Amino acid sequence: MASSRQDYIAPWWTYWLHNFPHLQFNFQTVDSTFKPEDTSYQQSLIFLACVSAVGLGLSLLVLSAYLTCLCCCRREEDEEVKRPNTCCVTWAAVITGLVICSAVGVGFYGNSETNDGIYQLTYSIYNANHTLGSIGSLVGNSLGSMQVGLKEHLERLDEIFSPRGDYTQTLRFMQQMANNIIQQLTAMPDTRKVQVDLAAIADKTSFIEYYRWLTYLLLLILDLVICLIACLGLAKQSRWMLAVIMVCGVLTLIMSWASLGAGTATAVGTSDFCVSPDKFIVNQTKDSLSADIVHYYLYCSQSLPNPFQQSLTIFQRSLTTMQIQVQGLLQFSVAVFPTAEKDLLGIQRVLNSSEFNLHQLTALLDCRSLHKDYLEALLGVCYDGVEGLLYLCLFSLLAACAFCALLCAVPRAWTLIAIRDYDDIDEEDPFNPSRRITPYNPSRAQVHSFCSYSSSMGSQTSLHPPLQATSSTPEYMNQSMLFERNPRYENVPLIGSGSPPPSYSPSMRTTYLSMTDAQIRHFGTDFQI
Repeated sequence: MASSRQDYIAPWWTYWLHNFPHLQFNFQTVDSTFKPEDTSYQQSLIFLACVSAVGLGLSLLVLSAYLTCLCCCRREEDEEVKRPNTCCVTWAAVITGLVICSAVGVGFYGNSETNDGIYQLTYSIYNANHTLGSIGSLVGNSLGSMQVGLKEHLERLDEIFSPRGDYTQTLRFMQQMANNIIQQLTAMPDTRKVQVDLAAIADKTSFIEYYRWLTYLLLLILDLVICLIACLGLAKQSRWMLAVIMVCGVLTLIMSWASLGAGTATAVGTSDFCVSPDKFIVNQTKDSLSADIVHYYLYCSQSLPNPFQQSLTIFQRSLTTMQIQVQGLLQFSVAVFPTAEKDLLGIQRVLNSSEFNLHQLTALLDCRSLHKDYLEALLGVCYDGVEGLLYLCLFSLLAACAFCALLCAVPRAWTLIAIRDYDDIDEEDPFNPSRRITPYNPSRAQVHSFCSYSSSMGSQTSLHPPLQATSSTPEYMNQSMLFERNPRYENVPLIGSGSPPPSYSPSMRTTYLSMTDAQIRHFGTDFQI
């Protein structure tokens, strides 16, 4: 009996995954043979999934240590540095964004490959299920025709041909041939149980695959959205965006490690099946099908005999013999017993229908149809499916590392935003609030408006210092005196600042600009601020 085939060779990555250590919860080694109903084997897959939880714990530990060092051991910035160096944060954001985009691309490809492989698996299972259903239907129709239809016609003919012993003997011979056919059809394996199992497997696999594909699709979209928000938040230096990145980043980090664990366990379990699928199928079908029939369809080799060949041959010979007997009775007995013609034609129709079913049954029982579906299912799940799972695991690993780096860069960006807000203001900036608050100068109360003096150069010698101006401004209008104990700046002339008030006329501006230092000294300190 063939033990291997040349039309299916498990890919190298399935052997690599199959060699992963299979450990129970007590760290004892388990056989890597695919046995999903075994408790020890289930524990080994759960153990592999829990390894990602260790990675998640290490990531959170490293992230917590970094945040602690950043908050407690952060070096103070130099006071003279106006703009802190943001090169590290910028490059970290750029590299992290590129890694996340690359990981998302890998994830989309892996998700598509896995979906294609599972679709090919379920499509092949449904085809095989349809083939088995057709075989069961043909066997059932043939049995019904022989047990009911043919029997009724033979009983009526037995009454009609009762005066002729030779005719009744022919009818008994035909009944014997019909019993042979019924015996061979009854010996056929019952495909209804296998058909129900395949249908349940296909339906459950399709259901799980749909939600798996949808979950990964939403995770990929979420990673892209968070990456976009991170770029915008770092570019605009928006604190609320950085806060959203922190919250969503932690959730995505947890989901990435969780998807890595689930993907690894699924890939290893599937690889265990792909390394030796024949052994698992033989063990699963040993209660409903014989080993010869299972091996015939699994290998479909010319060296293996068809287990249904003898039954089909007896079926064919019995039908041929019965058709010959019916033709003889139609030729010789109708002239003597005209009422027998109707039942003889009925038997002929049953035999023709049974022969047609026999040809279809022979084609469906051939191993090439079911073996083709079996190979397509293996290629779909073991090549495209496992390969896609490996790409999804790579995506989860890259996304987890990238988001861990991003979460380390966000607090640093938050710190730089705070430094920019409080320390990145130029001391010479006229809009700096510290420049606007000046101590109260009592001499400012002696300042007189330039409008009280003559705008003519010739009348400057007759000018006398004016009396001290007394403010007639009500106290409720002088709000700066009430709250700041300083005069309002809009009441102070702009002579000391080097530019005349905008309400002066052009001649006054010309006179002001033409004054010499000696003339200013002549007027004293009234114009000094």
